[in-house]
Amino acid sequence: MKAQTWIPALLVAMLVALQYRLWVADGGIAHTLRLRAQLEHERSDVERLRARNAALDAGVRNLKSGLDEIEIRARESLGMVRQGETFYLVVHR
Repeated sequence: MKAQTWIPALLVAMLVALQYRLWVADGGIAHTLRLRAQLEHERSDVERLRARNAALDAGVRNLKSGLDEIEIRARESLGMVRQGETFYLVVHR
């Protein structure tokens, strides 16, 4: 085979291999786009969890600072009433 025929074929093969790496292989454009989408999803999860943690932290601080939060939770969760209060349960049909 002459050098004039295999050099262009080699160059085309190298170009195809480089294009494959650019578009399909790890570290290529498709991989980068998948990673960016995953990063955005993870960021939204982190924001949601931060908001939840802030709410829980506020609840913990309220529990440590006074009895109001304890009373609210006892009334809502356990159905407790104060002494002298009358409890009425309204059933909707």
